[in-house]
Amino acid sequence: MGATGVDQAVGTSLVVFSLVLFTYYTVWVIVLPFVDSDHLLHNYFLPREYSVILPGVAAVILLLCIGGFAAVILWKNSKTKKVI
Repeated sequence: MGATGVDQAVGTSLVVFSLVLFTYYTVWVIVLPFVDSDHLLHNYFLPREYSVILPGVAAVILLLCIGGFAAVILWKNSKTKKVI
């Protein structure tokens, strides 16, 4: 059974979003330090401090979501075992 059109559209949009985000971050972290600070390109990017802060915050949120999901699953499994 193949993916529906909606599944393909969502998958394609996620891949495009990931590529845009990766390209933006790569230019921000690798290319921008070698460009003069008064260049027009600097107007399109946040200050360099955020290049460390934002991925760190995203990692903490991701770990909290994974931990919360695992806690809910473990709580539901222990709840059903007590009934039996």
